Amino acid sequence: MNTNPAGNGEVGQRPTNNTGPIVPKTASEALRPEAGTPPPKRSRASRSQVVVFMNFVISLVMLMVLAAGAALYFGKQEFIEPGPSANGDTFLVKPNTGVQDIADQLERRGLISDARVFRLGVRAFGNDSALKAGEYEIKPRASMRDIMELLKSGKSVMYSLTIPEGLTVEQALQRIADEPALSGDMPATTPPEGSLATDTLRFTRGATRQQMIDKLVADQKKLVDEVWQRRAPDLPLANIEDFVTLASIVEKETGKGDERSRVAAVFLNRLAKGMRLQSDPTIIYGLFGGKGKPADRPIYQSDIQKQTPYNTYVISGLPPTPIANPGRAALEAVANPSKTDDLYFVADGAGGHVFAATLDEHNENVARYRALQKKQADDAAKAAAAAGTNGNADKPATDKPAADKPADGSTGGDNGDAGGDAGDAQ
Repeated sequence: MNTNPAGNGEVGQRPTNNTGPIVPKTASEALRPEAGTPPPKRSRASRSQVVVFMNFVISLVMLMVLAAGAALYFGKQEFIEPGPSANGDTFLVKPNTGVQDIADQLERRGLISDARVFRLGVRAFGNDSALKAGEYEIKPRASMRDIMELLKSGKSVMYSLTIPEGLTVEQALQRIADEPALSGDMPATTPPEGSLATDTLRFTRGATRQQMIDKLVADQKKLVDEVWQRRAPDLPLANIEDFVTLASIVEKETGKGDERSRVAAVFLNRLAKGMRLQSDPTIIYGLFGGKGKPADRPIYQSDIQKQTPYNTYVISGLPPTPIANPGRAALEAVANPSKTDDLYFVADGAGGHVFAATLDEHNENVARYRALQKKQADDAAKAAAAAGTNGNADKPATDKPAADKPADGSTGGDNGDAGGDAGDAQ
């Protein structure tokens, strides 16, 4: 008896729940894999256009954040890494120049690699309005951050302008006009003689020439007023203008600090006695004015008696104006001179002077000075002859210098020569 539960006559066949008719399969159909369970259908919400758009936006934002992060990282690295300039250079920031213009100029000069990185870096550090005008010394391989900090500090390159004691206003103005680091035109009006301070000014490129002149005038006025207020009593000077004029003569007569107060005493003693000052530098100013005496032009004996408003050999009292810009030491010397009876002085041949209270003593000093000059001239002539040259080749063809002839002080004139032999003046 057949005991197959399926009742289909097949032995070992797994029973199935299919109660329908059995459809025979071909061999290929039997080997074909059966289809799996189908995926669930998409919900209506997942098919919404809003959701699709939001997914796109979120993805885009994430990409942008990643890109910005990468740009920030590499930009920061470029901002702090050494710059492209191997030699460094000076860089001028003009007033009211914006960060963009500064960045563009730095890139054009090869001092930074990328103007955009510099500009964004400056703004990222909050220094967009902190960069100061001036001229800066940028070191080799300076990074953008180094340059930003330098321009923020305001430590710009400083220049110096020196006005030495004894220059005339015209000579001082020429120095200011010739200074290339200054800007602007020279003033149309020349300041009065003696009104400029003798000083060294520090300034940055772009400072104007008018600013320099205004400062020198203001500083000199302040100095003169200060020293005048501390002057000794009973000086034979009518006013502060006479004070500056005499100080300018003292300035031109000697450059030795330990002599100034004694030279000032000689001239003040002469003024008190009504004697002519007979100062050689006043001859020079009367002849050449503010331009000064050419270096190769000696003072001749005939110059001593030339009629000029400044020649104190022919006028009484002080010249009408100063003959140079006096420094503090000369002003102090006139305001508080030595207490002496000296009325004369003459060069000692060693860069200084010898002083005398009487004309006889002065004439002896002049004679010694002339003997020294003659010896020096003879020695120079012998040296020139030994070298096979004419020792007199450089002497003027006409009118011998006053150094070769007696001046008033050595001939027993009524006043004597306060400043010594005229040929000694510079």
